[in-house]
Formats: sequence, C-alpha cells, structure tokens
Amino acid sequence: MTPQTISAAASGTWKLGDLTVNRIGFGAMRLPQHGEAFADDAVPRDRDQAIRVLRRAVELGVNHIDTAAFYFSALRSANELINQALAPYPDDLVITTKVGPGRDPSGGWLPHATPGQLRGQVEENLRRLGRDHLDVVNLRIVGTDSIAERFGALAELREAGLIRHLGLSNVRPHHLAEAQAIAPVVCVQNMYGIGASREQRAFLDLCGERRIAFVPFYSIAGAGRTAGATTDHHPQERTIARAHGVGPAQIRLAWTLHQGSHVLAIPGTGDLDHLVQNVSAGSLRLSEEELSTLDSLPHDTA
Repeated sequence: MTPQTISAAASGTWKLGDLTVNRIGFGAMRLPQHGEAFADDAVPRDRDQAIRVLRRAVELGVNHIDTAAFYFSALRSANELINQALAPYPDDLVITTKVGPGRDPSGGWLPHATPGQLRGQVEENLRRLGRDHLDVVNLRIVGTDSIAERFGALAELREAGLIRHLGLSNVRPHHLAEAQAIAPVVCVQNMYGIGASREQRAFLDLCGERRIAFVPFYSIAGAGRTAGATTDHHPQERTIARAHGVGPAQIRLAWTLHQGSHVLAIPGTGDLDHLVQNVSAGSLRLSEEELSTLDSLPHDTA
C-alpha cells in the first residue's frame, strides 16, 4: 500500500453494540508523554505533535479511540488532547474510555473507585472529552473479587443516558458472566499477545462465541508493557516481517487481528511514522504456516 491508500478500513469492521468500528483503532495511553507511560520522569509530548497524530489517525480511517481520564502526564491529558484535536467529533468516531483506577494530580495512583465514586469518574471523562455521553465505558479492575456492585453502578449511568455501552477490562470469565447478568457487555479489554496462555485463548474464543469484541492491550509491547514495544523479538518474527517488508511490530498487530473477526487492535503511539505503520498492518495477510509459527512462540522474555 502507498501512503495515500493506507486505511484502517482494510482491517475490516466489528460492532460495539450498534457502533461500527474499523478493527484497527488507536490507543491514547502513550499520547501525553514520551518514555514509559505513568513514569515519574515521563516527558510531556509536544502538544502540536500529539494533535497532528490524532488528526492523522482519523484521516487514515481510524474511528475507534481508546482513552482514559487517568492517561495524563505533568502537562498533558489524553482526553483534553482528543477534545482539542477532534471536536466537533466525526459522526462515526467511537471513543472508548475506562473507569475504576484513579490518579491524584501529582500522578500517584489511588485505590480503585467505589460504586459511589464511579459517577465522578464518568463525569470527569465527559467534561474533558467535551461530550454529553460516553460511547463505551470499560470497568477496569484488579483482582478476582465480585464486580456486581461496581458494574451495577455503571449500568445505572447507562440507563440514565450518560453511557451508551459497557465493557470490561483486565477481567476473568467469571467477571464477564457476572456483568452480563446485570447489563449487556460489548467488549472485553485484556492483555493478550504472542505467547498467550491456553486460558487467555479460551477467553478470547468465549467472547467470540458471545459476539463480544475482544480488545487486546500490550499486543505490540508484550513484556515491555507501559515502557513500550519490546526490541527482544523472536527470530521467527523478524523472518516473517522481512518476508512482508515490514517490522516485527506490524507482524504482531497482524497476528492479533488474525485471532478472530471479533478481535480489535488499539496500538498507541505519538509518532506519525509509527501511526502509519500500525494502520497499514491491518492490510497484512499472514499465511497459515506463518500463523502456526507465531502461535508456537513462547511468551516474551524481555
């Protein structure tokens, strides 16, 4: 593909409830800063550059942006950057956000929100994004405890019209069952990538059976997590990448999209060149042999 023809539409589409999105989206976590996300020494990204990246993403057909109110650095907030760059928002743009965790103004992490605090987090996202409702809100959790009370609080906000659709993040199958007994779930956002365990794969398949989008995070970063993409790629990844004339990160994205038609990708970057590479990965088609090779690789050791 030439730069003029690169489009997120090449990745195919999926519906988050009644909202159709291209399967290659954009994750805003790394947008406010250079270096490791949430690090104390993170350097705020140039505002104009961040805005250019967001606008270019939309030009390339990205219509699914993943964000959160707790994505911020000393001077930059992902939600405010999204607002400044893209409002008034295109009619087909779907913005997904997360609630549950919180950070104080200095960046320190706060305990997970109680049911009563979740409304404040939803309202903060509304305010910073400049919206009168949120397209999709994921309840992000840590641990295995019941989510019924917290998810129920979000379901009430959905009934009130502040939220259109609900999802889950960093959960296990029993959480999904618990949530679905309360309100519809349109997506599950969990860590997933090359070397995923059988249990992770089974959960991905379960979501597909239930027509729920599965949205991996760290699919490129792997063990690098918030620090960004690993450079410790397996030799087989590099070989397959060379065969397609792309980099290993694009192969990881392509592999992610090959895991099922319900799987969405939300790679994040603050670099225009990397953005184009990420979006172009949606047009890569891997052979059965290549997929088998990638499926057999162990988890990152970085």
